[in-house]
Amino acid sequence: MAESVKLLIDGKEYEFPVIVGSENEKAIDISSLRGKTGYVTIDEGFKNTGSTKSAITFLDGEEGILRYRGYSIEELADKADFLEVAYLLIHGDLPTEAQYTEFVGKITKHTMVNEDMRKIFDGFPVNAHPMGIMSALVSAMSGFYPDSFDEKSPENLQLHIIRLLAKFPTLATWCYKKSQGHPINYPKNDLDYCSNFLQMMFALPVEDYKVDPVVSRALNKLLILHADHEQNCSTSTVRLVGSSKANIFSSVSAGISALWGPLHGGANQEVIEMLEAIRNDGGNVQKYIDMAKDKNSGFRLFGFGHRVYKNFDPRAKIIKKAADDVLEKLGVSDPVLAIAKGLEEAALKDEYFVSRKLYPNVDFYSGIIYRALGIPTNMFTVMFAIGRLPGWIAQWLELRDQNQAIGRPRQIYTGETHRPFVEKNKR
Repeated sequence: MAESVKLLIDGKEYEFPVIVGSENEKAIDISSLRGKTGYVTIDEGFKNTGSTKSAITFLDGEEGILRYRGYSIEELADKADFLEVAYLLIHGDLPTEAQYTEFVGKITKHTMVNEDMRKIFDGFPVNAHPMGIMSALVSAMSGFYPDSFDEKSPENLQLHIIRLLAKFPTLATWCYKKSQGHPINYPKNDLDYCSNFLQMMFALPVEDYKVDPVVSRALNKLLILHADHEQNCSTSTVRLVGSSKANIFSSVSAGISALWGPLHGGANQEVIEMLEAIRNDGGNVQKYIDMAKDKNSGFRLFGFGHRVYKNFDPRAKIIKKAADDVLEKLGVSDPVLAIAKGLEEAALKDEYFVSRKLYPNVDFYSGIIYRALGIPTNMFTVMFAIGRLPGWIAQWLELRDQNQAIGRPRQIYTGETHRPFVEKNKR
C-alpha cells in the first residue's frame, strides 16, 4: 500500500500521497493542498520544498554524495573530460566514442562569435563587471538566432545548445581581455575545450603561448565539479524562466544573473577578498580563526562549510589535490595564497571547526586555483558559469520535456488591509 500523510485542519482530515525517489528520498505531494483545503504552505527560500522531479543530479548533503546521472563525482573528475560530462548531463548517458567525436566536432565548429556581437560588447565600459556583460551577451544571442523561439524543431534546439557551449568561453575571454586592454584572441580548432579557453585568455600577439597540461587538467576538473548541483538558486532560476516558454538563451541569461550574487557563485571571489583583507591586516591567520569563533566579532570565514553538505563537500576533496598540483607546478609566490594554506591548516586542526564539520569547500580551493592562474577575482564567477552551463542546459531541457506548468509561487500577504482612498488635499 502506498505511503501517505494525513493532515488535520479545522477538524477535518486530509490525505496526501508520499512520493519516493530512486535514491529513497521522500516528499509529501501537496500539489492539491490549496484546492482541497484553501491553505498554502510557507517555506521561505524553498529549503524544504521540492519544486520538481529530476533525473539529472543526486545530492546527499548528510553523506557528502554527489552524482551526475548516477555517476559519482569522484569517478567523473578522475576519468572524464568536461565535454563528456556535458554530454552526459544533456543527453542522459555518457557518449560512445563516435558520439563524443561528433559532439566535440560540432562544438569546435561553432566557437567563433558573430562579429556584430562585438558592437554590443564594445558598448560596455572597461570597468563593467564580466557577469553583467555575459548575461547581456547571452541574452542578445536570441536576436542573432531568432529561430531559438521555435519549439517545434529539435534540430534547431540542438544547434542552439551547441552554440551556447561553444561560444560561451569565447565571450568570457572577451571580458577578460577588455579589462586588460588587450586584443581578443580567436579560438583555435586544434585545441581541446579547456586548452582553447586558456589560450584565448592568456595568449598575447607578441609571443608564443603554450598551454600547461597541469593547468588544463585542473581547469577540466573545476568545470566538471561545477557542472550541476541540483536545484540551487541559478538552476531554479533557469527552470522558472524556462517554465514561461522563454528560449534557452534568455533562460540561461537569467541563470547567469542569479549566479552573480556573492551568496551563490560569487563565494569564491569572497574567499580571495577575505584572504587579501587578512594579508592587509598583517597576515595573522590565528587572529581571524579566533574572530570566526567569536559570535560577537561580526566576522565570517568564507570558503568553509556548506549550506547543503552537513559533513564534507565531496568536490573539495577532489579539487584540493588539483590546487596543490597547480601551486607546485607553477611555483607561485603569492602571500595571499600562503595565507590560504595557513588558514586551511589551522582550521583543519582546530576543534571548533572539526566538531562543526566546517571544512574547506569547493569555493575555497577554486578561488586559490584561479588566483594562481592569474585570473582576476571579478572573473571567478564567470569561470563558475562556464562550468555550470551544461547543468543549466540539461535542467532547461528536462523542464521542457516534462511539459511542466509555469512556475508561480504563492505568498502570505502581510501588508495593510483594505482602506479607503483619500484625496490629496485631505491627507
